[in-house]
Amino acid sequence: MKLPIIKHLTEFIDNNDADFIEETIAVLEHLTELSSLKDEELDVIGELISNMYGALEVHKSTLEGVEKKEALNAFMKRVLGSIDK
Repeated sequence: MKLPIIKHLTEFIDNNDADFIEETIAVLEHLTELSSLKDEELDVIGELISNMYGALEVHKSTLEGVEKKEALNAFMKRVLGSIDK
């Protein structure tokens, strides 16, 4: 996961709608079922999907009243904390 990408996607959600990201995730998840995809291609799609889910989580936090910067930092701390375990 990359914080700059999540931040950029969160801005997209703010300017548009979370539905666009949710629908894009659905399309990308459907693409992963294609048997002819190489491992590297699956890795890229997986990274995109995880960044989009991250942006949705940050957006949800901001809707709950958390400041965007704080929501981004809290999300990344959770991600890094789960990696360390």
